[in-house]
This record gives sequence, structure tokens and C-alpha cells, in this order.
Amino acid sequence: MPALSLVVAIAVGYLIGAFPSGVVIGRIAGRDPRESGSGRTGTTNALRSLGTRWAAAVAVLDVAKGVLAVLVANAIGPEPWAGVLAAVAAVIGHVWSVFIGFRGGRGVATGAGAMLPLAPLAVLAGVVELVAIVAATRLVSLGSISASITVVLVTGVLYAIGWVGLEAVVAAALIALVVVIAHADNIGRLLSGTERRLGERS
Repeated sequence: MPALSLVVAIAVGYLIGAFPSGVVIGRIAGRDPRESGSGRTGTTNALRSLGTRWAAAVAVLDVAKGVLAVLVANAIGPEPWAGVLAAVAAVIGHVWSVFIGFRGGRGVATGAGAMLPLAPLAVLAGVVELVAIVAATRLVSLGSISASITVVLVTGVLYAIGWVGLEAVVAAALIALVVVIAHADNIGRLLSGTERRLGERS
């Protein structure tokens, strides 16, 4: 695929990922999620600031952004690496959105959506782990970080047995890296034992 097409895939992926779902849903709900909690625009802070129904809408849109970014990139050309670049760019766009001052969520839902066309079984494994850890500890950040790493490991296994291509492993690893970076402050609080659990007030 020509280099220009790869650049287009990155740009399109970033712009799709940068769509501020949480802010848009917040405006419909009458409250900006950036003004409460962690100030993030993803599902967890939407749950705390907007409520369950609106948070579900944010989650669906964030997952859809990741899926759409990869599908559009694949439509641009047959080169599988275009999808990888768009997937990672979408997560970067979600975390650092140009539309809201380079702020955003932490990339978990958009990352899951981006990996769905590439390695759906790995995403399923990650979701199961996320739910299990959150149910046991009520620490969404711990579940999110662990799930992103699990997606990388499971994708690696799927690659080893020939079920996915190397590009899926690369995408999973880069997305996990972005997710971990976006959770840097959470990691600090987890290590110090001060991370807020789901349901706890600020």
C-alpha cells in the first residue's frame, strides 16, 4: 500500500477516535463529565457523573469508534497494517482528542472496539477478565490494565496457532501501551492503596 494511504489511515483513525463521545452524550444528559470525578470522558467517569444509562451510551459509541476506524482503514486498501495503524491511532485520538483540548478517556472501550475486527476471541478474554476483576475488587483501573495485557497475551497465542496475523499482535501491544500510559495516575494510586473503588464517592 502506498505510504500516502497509510498516512490517510492514521489520520482517519485518529479523527474517528477523537470524536468526544462522552462530551456529546454529556451535553444530551445535561452534564459535562469533565467537570466531575476524574475529568475523563470515558465510560467509568460517565458512570460516576452521568449515570448508568448515559454511561452505556458512551461505552457503545467508544467501542464503535474503534471498530469503525479499522473498517474504514481496511476499505482504503487491502494492506492489513493500515488497520493496525488506524486501530492504534483511534485509541490515541480517544485518549488525546484534538476536539477537546487533547483530553479524553483512557482508551479501554475504543481499544476493545479496534481489536474486535482483528482478534475477537482475545477481546472476549479481556472482557471476561475485566468483569471478573471489577466484580472482585471494584477497581476498574486494575481490571482495565489487566484486561489490556490479557488481550496482548491471548492475541499472541492466537498468532502462534495461526488464527491471527502478526499485525493483530502488534496492534494489541501498542494499544495496551497507550492504555497503560493513560492509566499512569491510576497506577500510582493503586500502588499507594488510594485508588477509588467503583461506587465510592470522591
